[in-house]
Amino acid sequence: MESQIRGGTRWKRFAVVMVPSVAATAAIGVALAQGALAASFSVSGQSFKVSADQLVGYDFIQYGSIDAGTDLKGNKTANPVAVSGFSRATITNMCQSVVTPDVPLFGNISLELRAGTNAKKPVTATNIYIDVAQLEADAEFENIDIGVAAGDKTNKTGINPGDQANPYGFAQRADKATLSKVEQTAWATTAGTFKLSNLSLKLHKGVKECF
Repeated sequence: MESQIRGGTRWKRFAVVMVPSVAATAAIGVALAQGALAASFSVSGQSFKVSADQLVGYDFIQYGSIDAGTDLKGNKTANPVAVSGFSRATITNMCQSVVTPDVPLFGNISLELRAGTNAKKPVTATNIYIDVAQLEADAEFENIDIGVAAGDKTNKTGINPGDQANPYGFAQRADKATLSKVEQTAWATTAGTFKLSNLSLKLHKGVKECF
């Protein structure tokens, strides 16, 4: 897919979204696979990786924020992020991975989650927000507005409640966003509902990441 160009900007490596974090247990993962549940995921003090063949999302908004939390040692953390939100989205062939280092007796342990591997049954989500640190993808946007206010009330998705964001700060929005060949690093994800089809969750000894 060719990237859309507007105002001299190529969107191939645009820092947009994608999907939720990998701090889910197997029980949570199975519950999400069986029905659409509210979801709020983050990895304590760690970023996680997500890849997908394609994400199609509607009522896209993106704005700057700070992801605050606590790491595994109890230290407070703060990371600048680009928050990307959609009112609804579908994700095809999704992979999520997080590596926990230096586990006693085992060393590095990787958690790998895959879902939506059947193109006819993609992962689905509503009111999804992803705190993105980095993303690479081919991207196409429909009716995009750049430089709007993050708290503009005409945007259907709007700022995620509780985010540390300036409502008058720089933001961008679009009616629809289509991303392909997605590789993303993120800190957290929240969603009103999140449903994983064809869920597979595995633990690996050593480092095994989605990309």
